Amino acid sequence: MKVSVILPAAGLGTRMGREKAGTSRKQFMQLEGVPILIHTIRKFQRCPSVTEIVVALRAEDMDWAHGLVLKEKAHHDHPHKPVRFVEGGDSRQQSVENALATIRADTDLVAVHDAVRPFVEPELVERVIAEAAHTGAAIAGIVPVDTVKKVHKNKIRTTLKRDDLVLAQTPQVFRFALLKKAFEMARADAFLATDEASLVERLEQIEVSVVQGSDRNIKITKPTDMDLAQLFLSQEMAADSA
Repeated sequence: MKVSVILPAAGLGTRMGREKAGTSRKQFMQLEGVPILIHTIRKFQRCPSVTEIVVALRAEDMDWAHGLVLKEKAHHDHPHKPVRFVEGGDSRQQSVENALATIRADTDLVAVHDAVRPFVEPELVERVIAEAAHTGAAIAGIVPVDTVKKVHKNKIRTTLKRDDLVLAQTPQVFRFALLKKAFEMARADAFLATDEASLVERLEQIEVSVVQGSDRNIKITKPTDMDLAQLFLSQEMAADSA
């Protein structure tokens, strides 16, 4: 089975309060001297089912990111899965679509994962891949612990049952042909979504399964996330050295 992983990493990271190119973008911010993107790539390097990793980047970041991966490969003597770079777009959806266009036709499954979720466990990745291999579509997700309200402006309209809700995470894994069809339909309809599962749901062709995710699988999007990320990384490093 061939599994390609797409890491959309072309965003500007404006919620971080940064607007410059290069190391100021959130996926290139550093944890213990290593860019977040590299931490994320390392997790997928450890996944037995993954065949290749495709990173969608802004054109001006490609050479620098390629250098990061070469440096990473030189400093670790274990086998490396191929890492490719493609030019991303102005939106996550366009970045993933650009990457999809470069994937070989004999690929079975495509996993999409936020480049700024570096604490995903390889075991979780493998579980989502296994579920998608069986059902055709699967995502990681967690049940919210907070009470969720539906509002209009600043007025509550109803309280939603938490048992019926899931906070979507990544990876999100789909049969290659199914995901391509979903993106083609979205382009034809000029439909924009915040995740890939939303596009597949619109096909009404298959139900998307949810695999229990992890509270540690955080998406680093704002400055306060970095404090938690530092804690998680120190715990991972301690466990690896134990």
